[in-house]
Amino acid sequence: MINDLNQLPPAGNKYASKLRFRHCAQEQQILRYAIPTEYCGHGNTFHDLVEAHQALGKLTQDSGLILSINAHLWGCVFPVLLYGTEPQKEEWLPDLLSGDLIAGHAITETQAGSDLSALETTATQTKDSFVLNGYKRFITNTPIADVLVVYALLEGELSAFLVKKDDIGANFRDKPHVDSCVTATMGDVILLGCSIPFDRRLGSAGAGKMMAQTALEFERAFIFAGISGIMGSHLTTVINYSRERQADGAYLGAHQGVSHKIAEMKVGLDTIRLWVNECARLKDHNKRITLASAQTKLFASEAFLQFCLDAVQILGANGMITNNPTLALVHDALASRLFAGSSEIQKNIIAALLGTGEGFKR
Repeated sequence: MINDLNQLPPAGNKYASKLRFRHCAQEQQILRYAIPTEYCGHGNTFHDLVEAHQALGKLTQDSGLILSINAHLWGCVFPVLLYGTEPQKEEWLPDLLSGDLIAGHAITETQAGSDLSALETTATQTKDSFVLNGYKRFITNTPIADVLVVYALLEGELSAFLVKKDDIGANFRDKPHVDSCVTATMGDVILLGCSIPFDRRLGSAGAGKMMAQTALEFERAFIFAGISGIMGSHLTTVINYSRERQADGAYLGAHQGVSHKIAEMKVGLDTIRLWVNECARLKDHNKRITLASAQTKLFASEAFLQFCLDAVQILGANGMITNNPTLALVHDALASRLFAGSSEIQKNIIAALLGTGEGFKR
């Protein structure tokens, strides 16, 4: 049962985070949704994936775990599924879906994130291998990852490579620490003369930009499925508190200022769910989600932050107590405006797809 996750150690270190991740993969089969049966998946739909992730969020209340699972799925599992050769799928997918391998993707660098044209990590082809050199920063799952999809310039064109933690010249670090989504381990990736075999290039040479953009689209579309499950539980907490706490001779929820905030929280939460389900509907009908995923991410991350601020405001000083989960969620909401592309990046994407924005000329 998914509640068994609560019997595991709380994720406060790499060991506990890995245990919780693998429990979800092995006991709950959470990584197999929307994956064809011929590749060890459930053979079901993105709608099923969304429902499963919502349930996971509701019962675990762990946004770091949600971030970790999404980094694994969209950063590595789906790139292998969509762009890998048949031998690569046969080699990697069984262990990725079982959780025996934990993965992610390494895009961000110290001076480059959403701007893929600014990436500087390089890959050089030698007689018998690819040699990677570069520095990746703020990479989710790095401290617990067995493999990462690393994006690097091969002959000036962005390409993708499967790099293992034990490859010579690869250093998966456990720093820097970020004070949000703390149960999702994060760190830097340092590649110094990292040599990998030819069969570890993922996708065709120069296809890295398309692959990275696709991975980010998936992440933007579906990461809030799990987060919305967490939000639903917090909304219940706030409603119950407003029915119990009294102020000026009436229950807190009877005051219009409070009841209106709760109404807005409910509207924000349900609108997030509508957007996520719309992305699932589009994918289940083999439609593009470039615009819908950017709209989902933009609305959801901003609504998530306002939701958390309103929750703390209603809870008052009780919401500010050290280790209060609602207060911790504010930090996670701040991070949500940044991961998978900041809110400003989402606006740029939406504007560009509408034929406006920076660079637009009549």
